Amino acid sequence: MWHDVRMMNATTNALLGLLALCLLASGAWWLAQRPMFTLRAIQIDAVEVEGLRHVSASTVRNTALPRIRGNFFTANLDQVRQAFESVPWVRKAAVRREWPNKLIVTLEEHQALGTWGEDGKLLSVKGDVFTANLAEAEDDGDLPEFAGPDGSEKDVVARYRDFANWFGGIKLAPEAVRLSGRYAWSVRLDNGMTVELGREQSKSTLKDRVDRLVAIYPQLAARLADSIENVDMRYPNGLALKARGLKLGAEGKKK
Repeated sequence: MWHDVRMMNATTNALLGLLALCLLASGAWWLAQRPMFTLRAIQIDAVEVEGLRHVSASTVRNTALPRIRGNFFTANLDQVRQAFESVPWVRKAAVRREWPNKLIVTLEEHQALGTWGEDGKLLSVKGDVFTANLAEAEDDGDLPEFAGPDGSEKDVVARYRDFANWFGGIKLAPEAVRLSGRYAWSVRLDNGMTVELGREQSKSTLKDRVDRLVAIYPQLAARLADSIENVDMRYPNGLALKARGLKLGAEGKKK
C-alpha cells in the first residue's frame, strides 16, 4: 500500500482534514466558553397586547431561572421553554436567542374562565385545565363552576357559551355547567335555578329544550318569582318543576 502514491496522498489529506476539523471544533468550543457569551439577560414578552396579568418577575425568578443551564450557545432552548411553561399561569412559551448573550422569551398566559371539578383547579377560556392561585383568578369577581369527565373540557366551554347565549333572552346567565359521567348536561343559572337538560340525542336536543323553557319561563317567573329551584327538561312534551313549597311533574318518560 505504501508504494501507492495516490492512496498515500488520499490518506494524508483525510488525516489533515480530520485534524483541521478537530482544531476547528476545539476553537469553536473555546470561543463558546468565553465570558462574553454568558447569559446576561432574559427578556420576557407577552403574546397579549395588555401584557401579563398574573406572571410576576418573582415567580419567574423562583420557578424558571434555576432550571436554565448553559450560555448563549449551549443553553437548550427546549429545556428553557419547559422551564417557563412550568411557571403558574403560563400556557405556552417560545424562546429565541439574541446575539451575543441574551434570550427572548414570549409567554402566553392562561385566561381563567372558571373552576374545574372539586380539587381547586381552573379552566381556561381555551378549555385547558391548569393549577394556579384561585384568589388571583377571582380578581375580577366570582368564577363559574365547571365539571365533566376527563377530555370533555373544551366541550364544556363550548356549551357554557351556548347556554349564555340561549338564556340571555330571559336575562339569565349560567353560573355552573356540569357534564355527568353519563354525558348528561345540567346548568345552574344566576337566579339559583338548576336546569336538567339530559344527554344530546341530536345536534338540536339541548337548544330545543332550552327554547321550550325560555318560552314558558316568563309565566313561571310571574307565578313563582325566585322560588324555582329545579327544572327538569328531559321530558318530550313537558317539564318537571321544583320550587320552594311546590313540586310539579310532567307525564312521560325522561330522555
